[in-house]
Amino acid sequence: MVKQLRAARTRQALVLAAAEIFAADGYALSSLPAISRRAGVSAGALHFHFPSKDALAVEVESAARRSVEQLVAARRPSAASALHLLVMVTREVLVAIAADAVVRAGFKLSVDPSRKNGMGFGCWWRAWVCEELLRAQHAGELADGVSPDRVAAVIVAATVGFEVLGAQDRDRIAPWHVEEFWSLVLPRLAAHGELFAGMALSESWPRAKGAHNDRSSV
Repeated sequence: MVKQLRAARTRQALVLAAAEIFAADGYALSSLPAISRRAGVSAGALHFHFPSKDALAVEVESAARRSVEQLVAARRPSAASALHLLVMVTREVLVAIAADAVVRAGFKLSVDPSRKNGMGFGCWWRAWVCEELLRAQHAGELADGVSPDRVAAVIVAATVGFEVLGAQDRDRIAPWHVEEFWSLVLPRLAAHGELFAGMALSESWPRAKGAHNDRSSV
């Protein structure tokens, strides 16, 4: 039992260290020696848990996915609709990108051109967004002529873009960025346009107005 607990802690430390380095330096410039040093783990222990850098990257993406799945599960019961859930989750994802190296690295790795076997987390995120948009369409929440697949591409691009913008300065990632994004998108996307946008945003950002109005610090 003690050995199993120690092994789990070592693995967790390696995943966190790898996420921090992947998020900061990208996949190509990251190295296993640097990851083992940051984790305080020997090279032998690293290779025992992860035979390659790609294996570590895959685990980081899997951990990022689990974190976002937990966000979805936590928000789903209070969501009034599929579109409302999308608004809430994208806000929470932006907060996670700023605060959680694993989620931040997951998004970074998903679009890193140096990864031959990447896109696992990115593909899952796009599939989830598209699934919620399809649910919204079936429920009559989307305006006529709106393509769930095309809108999903826009939402995914925006999410990744927020990560890129905040890569060097995490203070540039703020919840009101998503609020502004949705305030522009929802009136064209939702069947009830401005009415739905106002309801969804007010329910999702009850404390954001002050931050939204004070942009001098951003």
